[in-house]
Amino acid sequence: MVPESNAGPLVIGIVAGEVSGDSLGADFMQQMNNLRDDIVWVGVGGAKMQAQGLQSIFALERLAVMGLVEVMAQLPDLLKARRELLAAFQDAAIDWFIGIDAPDFNLRVAKKLKSKGVFCVQYVSPSIWAWRESRIHNIKAATDLVLCLFPFELPVYERHNHPAVCVGHPLLRTIDQGLLATPINQRRSELVWHNDGLQQFFIDRFDEVSQLICVMPGSRRGEITAILPLMLDGIQKLILLDPKLCFIIPTVDQNHQYIVQDVIDKRSEQLRAAIVVVYDDSQPTFSQQAMAAADVVMLASGTATLEAMLLERPMVVIYQLNQLTYQIAKRLVKVPYVALPNILADTAIVPELIQEQASGDNICRTVMRLLQPRAYAEQMSDLLTTKQLLQQQSNHEPANSVIEQWYKQNHQQ
Repeated sequence: MVPESNAGPLVIGIVAGEVSGDSLGADFMQQMNNLRDDIVWVGVGGAKMQAQGLQSIFALERLAVMGLVEVMAQLPDLLKARRELLAAFQDAAIDWFIGIDAPDFNLRVAKKLKSKGVFCVQYVSPSIWAWRESRIHNIKAATDLVLCLFPFELPVYERHNHPAVCVGHPLLRTIDQGLLATPINQRRSELVWHNDGLQQFFIDRFDEVSQLICVMPGSRRGEITAILPLMLDGIQKLILLDPKLCFIIPTVDQNHQYIVQDVIDKRSEQLRAAIVVVYDDSQPTFSQQAMAAADVVMLASGTATLEAMLLERPMVVIYQLNQLTYQIAKRLVKVPYVALPNILADTAIVPELIQEQASGDNICRTVMRLLQPRAYAEQMSDLLTTKQLLQQQSNHEPANSVIEQWYKQNHQQ
């Protein structure tokens, strides 16, 4: 049941803390906007959420801080941002608060709002299934409902009797099924045909490419500066073994394109000639198209690993954190994997090169091994099995789940 509109518009505060959260928020906002046409959206989000009607109070990049050590450096501004948000929410008299991911920030906001009678939802569960289960008590104090992306997250909420629903990741609904139905050579031709930068890059070499590898070093500046140089070390060695390998790096915006290109421009001419960095604002799913057109995806851990799995693209995951952050996390985390396909499968179906393992030699060796037909087919089979199981277990709509819980709480006798 949709909340009644006779008392005026429904005012929803919503906050996303990074690019992947912007996609989640936009998907949720679109579902709500389809149910009701007088919603007022207040908060923080990127271009996709703004396209659904959000007037962002400040840029979401202000909240996109990676790692424990890095957060400490930005703490004064994060506290200021929280004060600004709470003041804006009070002025707008919000009815609901939807925190998209960024739990360290959003749950603190939610706790203050819930105590004032605001209906609070955390969309994307904090990783209490992986470490510090005791955080469930703060989550219960701060939220009325948690929307989980994956089925393995639910048992901890059931143990502690707190409302939680597995809504699945929006990519399960939004991934372009047409890409999967199209032969890979056609995907590649269409990708190049619709982008001037790719046309220029491939004009003399399209028929000579042995393998196309999509490289995705992350969406945060901190990830790019930490992980891209390691990837480039691996690429340098790969092209020595196979000079016909080509690499495409799709970026989330033009600023990221400049950041990535600046790192590459410091490398050898041979390496620069093998890589094209592309941003295409005319195609919102451009990074997915780039992944779908590639033989292999080399990527940082995160949402992109789920995209690659849903696109049925074999991958190698490369990740590096600040050393102190990593040592702290290593002692706390109960789960042995960082890549979502491995966590979902509960076994290592895709290679993970983490910290010291993420060397140029290891990246080169792992990618070359994956390009061998037997290893390639084996990972493809494992990815497809894991994808199908996830689809079966993700069967609730986010907007409907929020409305149902709100209605239940507001109509209890």
